[in-house]
Amino acid sequence: MAGELWTVNLGVVEYREAWAMQERVRAARQADAIPDTLLLLEHPPVYTRGRRSTPGELAMGEDWYRMQGIDIVDVDRGGLLTYHGPGQLVGYPIMRVADLMGYVRTMEQAIVTALVEEGVTAPRGRSSDGRDFIGVWTAERKIASIGVHRSREVTTHGFAVNVDNDLQPFEWVVPCGLPDVRMTSVTRELGTGGHLPCFRKRMAYRFAEAFGRRQRLVSAARLEAAVGAAPIPA
Repeated sequence: MAGELWTVNLGVVEYREAWAMQERVRAARQADAIPDTLLLLEHPPVYTRGRRSTPGELAMGEDWYRMQGIDIVDVDRGGLLTYHGPGQLVGYPIMRVADLMGYVRTMEQAIVTALVEEGVTAPRGRSSDGRDFIGVWTAERKIASIGVHRSREVTTHGFAVNVDNDLQPFEWVVPCGLPDVRMTSVTRELGTGGHLPCFRKRMAYRFAEAFGRRQRLVSAARLEAAVGAAPIPA
């Protein structure tokens, strides 16, 4: 399995369920029972608050957002508040990583390459501008967010690229702690929808390429079997 990247397409998965799955996969990766793995999925509408989140990020009160059908979850990744919803491509790389900022920059570049191939004009990573600007931008509009957590050298959480998703929920909050940021998507930039299936494949290929891995498509059932067979950590 050395040099492989298992890529698993999961469809739409509730956020807490996906988070629990990440923890199981991370334990298996820490035990070297599986290679580096990329989970690709979408979430039902949810705001997630990172380790640097502040109480005022949901200005209209949690009950109001839940009345709009949006869940709220506090998580252990870096960063501040962000939104996930159907039509947004979410990637959770469960990888053994030594250089965390190098990992983030490589992830940014993989997203940039995939977006350029999709036809988006001049996307660029901005991790060099400081931690508040980590992610991918086109002009002054943010199209992809990144937030990671690392435990015993293995990462969870990852990236979210706005592809065909509704951008309105970003307007109801201060996304990523940047009051002047405007979010965009592949659909908004190109003026047409229906990009997610092709972009998912493109993103998986460019991610594996950027990290020097051979992509191997693996079913969710195969992954769960490997995770279930992994030794239990002491």
